[in-house]
Amino acid sequence: MVKNHPIALITGGSRGIGAAIARELAPTHRLIIGGRTAESVATVTALYEDATGFIADLADPVTIENAVSALEIDRLDVLVHSAGLLGSSKPVAETSLAEWQQVMGVNVIAVAQLTRLLLPALRNAGGQVIMINSGSGLKASAGTSVYSSSKFALRALADSLREEERGRIRVTSIHSGRVATDMQVQLQANAGRAYVASDHLQPESVAAAVRLAVDASAEAMVETISVRPIVTMVSGKSLK
Repeated sequence: MVKNHPIALITGGSRGIGAAIARELAPTHRLIIGGRTAESVATVTALYEDATGFIADLADPVTIENAVSALEIDRLDVLVHSAGLLGSSKPVAETSLAEWQQVMGVNVIAVAQLTRLLLPALRNAGGQVIMINSGSGLKASAGTSVYSSSKFALRALADSLREEERGRIRVTSIHSGRVATDMQVQLQANAGRAYVASDHLQPESVAAAVRLAVDASAEAMVETISVRPIVTMVSGKSLK
């Protein structure tokens, strides 16, 4: 790795929004690409001259701790939490305890755990935590209780961390609308709707918001960004 470049760790960096963020930051940062399997991460790290992997199952706190220990870093400039689970689109009456635990575990508890473990390195660098949230972290609707609850909780985590660490690290929440990713394909299928990629944001649009937050001047902190597609969805139909 190039020693004079800042370091960015991106969870979920092997596909979708996370992969787009990696492409955006690669020219200026040493990348640490997070993913669940060595194979998926190796495919992405091979694309860059200055990248390494972070292999961890975010549903397993032990693997998170082991992966952080293996990094052996004392400085971290940017931590991007991009990995997450959608979960099922069921009403509260039909959602099991296991589903609640799984989604909250990955979308909230793992984020808190990883951030806590990396806080010393972030503080040493005067670094930044960026949480890729969702429009579902601002407004909930029927059938989204699990996912929306996790994203509301993620917003609260970011807000609390920001105030606790103000003056030491920067904390940004990015609330994106519907993004053209594998998760969006699943979400539209769950809703019984056809998937039309052009109706959604491109992952690169979210990556551009990350770049805006990262490049803020030293005295500034971009606290919250909402990025929405131009197309408006009404009753499953796009209005352009």
